[in-house]
Amino acid sequence: MATKRDYYDVLGVNRDASDDEIKKAYRKLAMKHHPDRNPDNKDAEDKFKEAKEAYEMLSDAQKRGAYDRYGHAGVDPSAGAGPGGQGFDGFSDAFSDIFGDIFGGGGRGRSNVYRGADLRYNLEISLEEAARGAEKTIRIPTVEECDTCHGSGAKPGTQPKPCPTCGGAGQVRIQQGFFSIQQTCPKCHGTGRIIPDPCRDCGGAGRVKRQKTLEVKIPAGIDEGMRLRHAGHGEPGVNGGPPGDLYVEIHIRQHSVFQRDHDDLHCEMPISFTTAALGGEIEIPTLEGMARLKIPAETQSGRVFRLRGKGIRNVRSQAHGDLLCHVVVETPVNLTERQKELLREFEEVSRGDADRHNPKAKSWMDKVKEFFGG
Repeated sequence: MATKRDYYDVLGVNRDASDDEIKKAYRKLAMKHHPDRNPDNKDAEDKFKEAKEAYEMLSDAQKRGAYDRYGHAGVDPSAGAGPGGQGFDGFSDAFSDIFGDIFGGGGRGRSNVYRGADLRYNLEISLEEAARGAEKTIRIPTVEECDTCHGSGAKPGTQPKPCPTCGGAGQVRIQQGFFSIQQTCPKCHGTGRIIPDPCRDCGGAGRVKRQKTLEVKIPAGIDEGMRLRHAGHGEPGVNGGPPGDLYVEIHIRQHSVFQRDHDDLHCEMPISFTTAALGGEIEIPTLEGMARLKIPAETQSGRVFRLRGKGIRNVRSQAHGDLLCHVVVETPVNLTERQKELLREFEEVSRGDADRHNPKAKSWMDKVKEFFGG
C-alpha cells in the first residue's frame, strides 16, 4: 500500500491553520478535482478522494488532535465516517457549498436575493416636443409595503411562524447516497417562515401594487425609439435585492406637415403653375414659424430647396439639421371658361416651339424612341 501523504500537505495549509483556512483549501481542491469536472480522469479522482479524506480528519477537532499527536496511526479511517458522525457533517457542510458552486444550487447561508426586473414605458410625444424638449408626467406601476400588515404579510394581530419543514433556516438537507446536500426549502421558498393567517389586503405578500407618478424630462432633439433610463424605478428586488430600472421609450406622433429623417425635416410645398413658370416668393412653415422662400422661374415639380439649420437640433452634438422643401406644381382645378380659353390659347402659341418650352417632354420622347429603336 502506498504511504499516505501528510493531511496538511494534501490541503496545502500550515499545521496551525484555522478551521476556515482548512475549509477554504478543501473547497479549492474539490472544485478543481471534482469527478464531474474531470470525467474519466483517474488522477483527478484520486486527488479528490485524498483531499476529502484529509478534510474529514482535520475538520473534526478530536480527530485532528489525535492526528497531530500520533500521525496517521492516531486516527481510525472509519471513525466518524457514517452519516451520524461529526466528521462527516463537517465534510458534508463544506461539500454542499461546493456542490452549489459546481451545479448552480444554493449553499448554506445563501439567500435568494434578486435584483428587480426592468420596466419599459412607451411614451408618445409630438414632433414639436421632440424638437424643443419637454417635461411629461407619467404613471407607472409600483409595489409598496402593505399599510395593513406593515410588510409582515400576516393578518393584523398575528405573526408569521417558523417554517416547520426547515425549522426557520430556509434550507433543507437532502441525503443523496454518500453526500448530504442543502437546497432551498420547498415549503417557505427560502424565507424560513410561513404565514398561517395571511393579510387580506396583500394576500400574505407584504406588498401591494400601486401607481406612482414620475416626472420625465425629455431632452431637445430626442428621436424615435430612443430610451430614457430612470434608475431604481423598475420592479422592487426580492429579499432585499436592488430594484430594477425604468426605461421610457420615445415614440413620435405623425405630423401633419413635416416628416422627420433623423435631424432633417421634409415637407411638400404646392405652388401654382404661374409661380413655377415665372418665379416668385412663397411662405413656408418651419418649427420656429413662417419663412420666405424664393422660387426661381421655370421651377419644375419635385425640385428640392434646402433651408439650412431649420431642422432639429441633434440631441448629442447640438448641431441643427436642415429643412428640405419639396416643390409640387399644382394643376389648376375648377377653371372658368375664360381661364380655359386662355390656357388653350397658351397651348396653341407654345405648340410651334414645344421642344424649347417642354425640355423634359422632349427628353422623355427621345428615350421612348430609342427604346423602340426609332
